[in-house]
Amino acid sequence: MSGPAVLELEAIRVAGRRAPRLDGVTLRLAAGERVALIGPSGAGKSTMLGVANGLISPEQGTVRWRGEPPARAGSGRRRRQQARIGTLWQDLRLIDELSVQQNINAARLASWGWPRALLNLLLPMDSAACAQLLSRLDLDPALLSQPVSALSGGQRQRVALARLLRQEPLLLLADEPLASLDPRLADELLTLLLLEAKAPRALLLSLHRPDLLSDFDRVVGLRAGRIVFDAPPGAIDPSMLQALYAGATAAPAGAA
Repeated sequence: MSGPAVLELEAIRVAGRRAPRLDGVTLRLAAGERVALIGPSGAGKSTMLGVANGLISPEQGTVRWRGEPPARAGSGRRRRQQARIGTLWQDLRLIDELSVQQNINAARLASWGWPRALLNLLLPMDSAACAQLLSRLDLDPALLSQPVSALSGGQRQRVALARLLRQEPLLLLADEPLASLDPRLADELLTLLLLEAKAPRALLLSLHRPDLLSDFDRVVGLRAGRIVFDAPPGAIDPSMLQALYAGATAAPAGAA
């Protein structure tokens, strides 16, 4: 898929204790692309996502967000850049003691600034926008006032996704978001993520289930910090998956 680049990684190297966590990684995501990142544990998937969202600075290589290099850390321009990058973490990182609405609005902290962010802890803010997101994700807007601790696992996943969308990011990153879910919830969350990853957005999702690759535009196989293949799902055969996961303690579903 050709289009404006949302993310570009070029010759990225990140050091590790015994071997590089990433070594010579080059990747380009265009607007509208949905890319799955697969590989055994320790391959460097989380490190790549950390470089992509700016939490990890590579010792070598170039990162570009929408054609621009990351601005100086702590600068207003850097905060504006990172406000357009949203990450869905495996552990969700919701705050149980706060309401659903407060958690969703937490996504606006980078663009709001601290005065309005503190006000969010005291007063319900932008209720209509938050309610619209819940409805869009098949959740009852009446949940806005409920503490996150009162939600079911499936509801928590959707609230985390609502928070991600509230950020209005152009680059969607997801770090093993399906790992702890039962098959039904995993399928539902993946479907929602793929639907939201339309131009001008792009999606890079770390995945541990090769059986769920068919709806992605590309699949990137990572092993020992290096990209082994970058191809459409239909071009990936069982032998490529077996080689990717060779020596792993347990082969993931669909890898055999």
